[in-house]
Amino acid sequence: MVISSFQSYLLILFFLLTIIAIFVFRQFLKTRNEEINLVKYEQKGIASLETATELYEFGSIQIKKRLYSQATQTFLKAMKNSKDEPDEGKAIIENALGFTYAAQKDFKKAIKHYKSALLTLPQYTVALNNLAAAQQSLLDYEQALLTYKKVLEIDPKNKTAIKKTKELNKRNKYEPFKEVNNRGF
Repeated sequence: MVISSFQSYLLILFFLLTIIAIFVFRQFLKTRNEEINLVKYEQKGIASLETATELYEFGSIQIKKRLYSQATQTFLKAMKNSKDEPDEGKAIIENALGFTYAAQKDFKKAIKHYKSALLTLPQYTVALNNLAAAQQSLLDYEQALLTYKKVLEIDPKNKTAIKKTKELNKRNKYEPFKEVNNRGF
């Protein structure tokens, strides 16, 4: 059987549409599960959530749904209930709290919580990257560069730190073009 070019085109199109349909369906299931979890936690109510783990999961879902002010309240409650949590758990909650403040453009509070996470877990590269990004947002480029370099000391292959370090180095070495002044333009 000989396949014409039209039939091969249809066959390729069918395979491409099948692959796209699979990806769309997977994303639909993921979003649906997040929605179900959000509704489940909202029906329980934040007052009934007691463990830091439950509160962190609820806050993470709120972040994915971009409900940053609600997530902030959830993470604050999680911090109050995190006395029995290991240091790593406390650092993760502090970092998430800093992220919610940064998403609301309150970078000073975000920096405070990132630093608190780093006091608990000094080698936490995610918190260091977030701290540097907040410092950069406050136009403290030198401190941001130092923080990114600290990330690279811990994890030399950290893509975010590599990229941002290059950007900040380029920015710090920038000199405006001065020849225009010499030519009288």
